[in-house]
Amino acid sequence: MDVTNSNADAINTYNELAQELAATNDDVTLGKMFGMPCINVNRKAFAGLFQDDMVFKLTGDAHAQALQLEGARLFDPSNMGRPMKEWVQVPFAHAASWAGMAAHALAYVGKR
Repeated sequence: MDVTNSNADAINTYNELAQELAATNDDVTLGKMFGMPCINVNRKAFAGLFQDDMVFKLTGDAHAQALQLEGARLFDPSNMGRPMKEWVQVPFAHAASWAGMAAHALAYVGKR
């Protein structure tokens, strides 16, 4: 995987999570969004790796809880003050919670 500006630990953690989700869910595939690796369900992205962080499409309590994490913020891939309101960027420091957030994002996007 060609991921610029990502450290090896973030890449490995993302890859393990992405492979596990793809192996256990028939509708989950791996792809790219905005040039970054992403995880899709039914061809719709629900999570991805951006630099050393993961981004998740979340709603409701899961969205609010993710934003409470230190360093988490709305995902603004252009860095021009136009964040994607349902997408939360979660730093590698919180990698232990990435799988849970991915599960919420998968459930949310998968039912749409």
